[in-house]
Amino acid sequence: MSDTEEVEHVEEEYEEEEERPKPKITGPRIPEGEKVDFDDIHKKRQNKDLLELQALIDAHFEHRKQEEEELVALKDRIEKRRSERADQQRIRAEKEKERQTRLAEEKVRREEEDLKRRADDDAKKKKI
Repeated sequence: MSDTEEVEHVEEEYEEEEERPKPKITGPRIPEGEKVDFDDIHKKRQNKDLLELQALIDAHFEHRKQEEEELVALKDRIEKRRSERADQQRIRAEKEKERQTRLAEEKVRREEEDLKRRADDDAKKKKI
């Protein structure tokens, strides 16, 4: 396609777009010949808005109530976990203390056995 053909093609498309009718935007129609009660329309609109607002408020407070319940449950779970951890640490500390006590007793017993064995060995050497 040459440049002139391209330009002609684009011009044709542009002309087609101009020929199409564009939709007209109009406001709401008011019935002719009838008396329109704007106060009634306004009251209905306000009532509808009020109901919608109340529904939004109710939904908000329901959601907030659920979040509060979740928060209370979370706090309870955290407190329960803390108490369990404290118990576990206390038990672990008691076991460690018992283990240290056993190790100390075993060390004292071994030292006493060593001393006794050395005393026996010394006594045998003296007899010989």
